Amino acid sequence: MPILIDAAKRVLVQGITGREGATRTQLMLDYGTRVVAGVTPGKGGQTVRGVPVFDTVNEANETTGPIDASVLFMPAPLVKAAALEAIASGIKLLVLVPDRVPLYDVLEIAAAAQANGAQFVGPNTLGVLSPGQGVLGMMGGRAASASQWAIPGPVGITSRSGGMTTSTAYYLAQAGIGASTIVHVGGDGVVGLTHADVLRLFEADPQTRAVFMFGEIGTAQEEDAAALIEAGEFTKPLIAFIGGKAARSGMRFSHAGAIIEGGRGTHEAKVARLREAGAHLVERFADIPAVTQAVLAELDARTTAKPEATKPITELHWKTAITQIRPNEIRLRGHRIDRLMGRIGFSQAIFLALTGELPGPEVGRLLDAILVSSIDHGATPPSALAARTAASTGAPFNAALAAGLLSINQHHGGAIEACMGVIREALDSARHQPDAFPQAAAGVIEAYRGAGKRLPGFGHRIHTADPRTARLRQLAASLGLAGDGLAMLGALEEALAAQTGRPLPANVDGAIAAVLVDLNMPSELANTFFMMARLPGLVAHVHEEITRERPMRAIHPTDHEYDGPLYPD
Repeated sequence: MPILIDAAKRVLVQGITGREGATRTQLMLDYGTRVVAGVTPGKGGQTVRGVPVFDTVNEANETTGPIDASVLFMPAPLVKAAALEAIASGIKLLVLVPDRVPLYDVLEIAAAAQANGAQFVGPNTLGVLSPGQGVLGMMGGRAASASQWAIPGPVGITSRSGGMTTSTAYYLAQAGIGASTIVHVGGDGVVGLTHADVLRLFEADPQTRAVFMFGEIGTAQEEDAAALIEAGEFTKPLIAFIGGKAARSGMRFSHAGAIIEGGRGTHEAKVARLREAGAHLVERFADIPAVTQAVLAELDARTTAKPEATKPITELHWKTAITQIRPNEIRLRGHRIDRLMGRIGFSQAIFLALTGELPGPEVGRLLDAILVSSIDHGATPPSALAARTAASTGAPFNAALAAGLLSINQHHGGAIEACMGVIREALDSARHQPDAFPQAAAGVIEAYRGAGKRLPGFGHRIHTADPRTARLRQLAASLGLAGDGLAMLGALEEALAAQTGRPLPANVDGAIAAVLVDLNMPSELANTFFMMARLPGLVAHVHEEITRERPMRAIHPTDHEYDGPLYPD
């Protein structure tokens, strides 16, 4: 069984009538969570997403029956009263989503929870998710996308970073490794369930064979986890990654609790302590799946009975949720393709194929604009040069186009995904509160500059003001699709200018990244939009090379001129 949340748990949402509470209630319902009631004082008698609303927790308890867990969505100053009310009514698990909850309020909540045998996650948390069972909080954004990156399996995940919580689950899922339960303990200095507390829960869970822990600088949570291992209270393999390696004393690393003070809570000390305790430390985030696979393989090697190894090949059945083929019928994500033809645009079909959701024409228009914006940028980019060079040798179209696509990488066409990560990191820090955007943006810029890293999606080697950026912003606004992503992009521009003393506007990659954030597109798909957009341009370059130029010519990367037509603006 998973820990903290499963399909049988009965859940209450406090603050359900607010915008965030209503939106996240829909996420929990869509994921299968049993949300049985909501509470907002003075709003009793209403319904939100089909869930009845009550004025008090006791009223909800008495009317709907015993409640197992409550998720709190309200401004930080109201959290203490709501949490104490839930604890007093007998609820044993609380998830405190808001950030900036006053420290002394958290201490009072902790004292009440201990006195009443209750526990809480957070504050400043995305919550808890058990794949295929339920979610408490706001982890996953949308149930459809959460179902893709959160798959059931043997690895428990505990993390102090909201963004890295879901990223870890995604990359493990890409490697075929599922999770038992995913817990974001929260980013504040004082939280309810700590890493060590979550490890105790995973120790008692038979589904969990190993645990991954994303730690950070600051606090003693990781050292406490090491002490738990040494005391023999956690005996399963622990894979750990500690963020904030480059942070200096006094610098906050994204979260309120991730700060080195007076030499305490350093990256080096945490890594050394966990290594001494026997944890498997991962140096690079990209290596987490490989290290986890190796740990699980070692566990398998200790097991004498391995029925998977003797399973006949005829039983190697697998599934896909993309396309279904039957005689005289083709379905894309459940929709008949022949009935989509002529009714939706190609960009809408792309969105459907990638996300499983059929978007409206407004989303199609915005995606069309993204694809047009990056269809070509002249003959100097590496992809165009590679494709033309291959074509010059007599290579067929598929080989020449493959050469061009293979040159799209980190420094050419790769900034969109990286910029989405920056925007989502800033939004996670701001918790989607517009008045907190400038501070969150400034913190992200400061961290990048402090680490000597270039901010992806800003500045351009040719354009001082990329004209495509302004057009995408204008179009998104006119279509009603401009959201927090584009707003945070603007905040990052202002923070970057303030800290560097000169403007460095977002380029088209940054604008595309912000639009894709607002469309809830998974970050790992971001750079594929550049590839899809650039492919027709590469076809044109290859065709021109074959039909206009001599074979095996020396192609100069910049010494060329345009001789095509010009049209009025």
